Amino acid sequence: MLTFSDSVAEAAGTVVLLHAFPVSGAMWEPQAWFIEHSGYRVIVPNAYGFEGSPGRPGWSMDDYAHDLANLLDSVGCQKATIAGLSMGGYQAFAFYRLYPERTASIVLCDTRANADAPEALANRMAFRKAVEEKGAAEAADRMVPNFFARETYGSNGELVEWTREIIVRQKPDAISQAMRAIAERPDSTGLLPKISCPVLILNGSEDTVTTPETAASMHAMIPGSRLEILPGAGHLSNLEQPNLFNRLLLEHLKSL
Repeated sequence: MLTFSDSVAEAAGTVVLLHAFPVSGAMWEPQAWFIEHSGYRVIVPNAYGFEGSPGRPGWSMDDYAHDLANLLDSVGCQKATIAGLSMGGYQAFAFYRLYPERTASIVLCDTRANADAPEALANRMAFRKAVEEKGAAEAADRMVPNFFARETYGSNGELVEWTREIIVRQKPDAISQAMRAIAERPDSTGLLPKISCPVLILNGSEDTVTTPETAASMHAMIPGSRLEILPGAGHLSNLEQPNLFNRLLLEHLKSL
């Protein structure tokens, strides 16, 4: 289920990068290389069934958090910075709720704390059915148009197509199971005021999935958190503004 890259024996710290739905850990390529070469150990997990990792029917965000803790144990890591984008943010909330003592800091990227409203839940169930019937390309058709800032679709077609290729190579069942886990995730709003570790919130200025207003509302509820809005970026802000994203992430890590 999980893969990792160990940069150096005496790393400055460990960073876990949790990917969005329905892409894979490949989306963190610009960050993994940069952070690794800045002296940190980088762990890039894949969700169950993604990129050929073993599937797990009926998995929950808590299941994933427990397995992430097991992974950290396996590499001798007691504490780590947990960075998650979108679905990865839901996993980060689950990990902190279950393992606060093992969380050095949290980086919440283009994500939200609240659970789904009934209408959103119904849409997710329809999404699952469509992917199960039509395959991974259906997930790409539905998600890719919402991932990037409007300009990016015309100015950076290679990025758009690369992202689509990541999605279409995933197994439809893995996508469906991940969507079910997202739909059934608990509401983490009540957790926000209780977070005591350092928190960085990053959000694309043109993200229509999790808007800057959503990010600002989390920032207001998390004591001492830092909010940065990335201009010219949509939902996958790490891919549209990799240099700025990397700089802000490294600044956060160095401040710990």
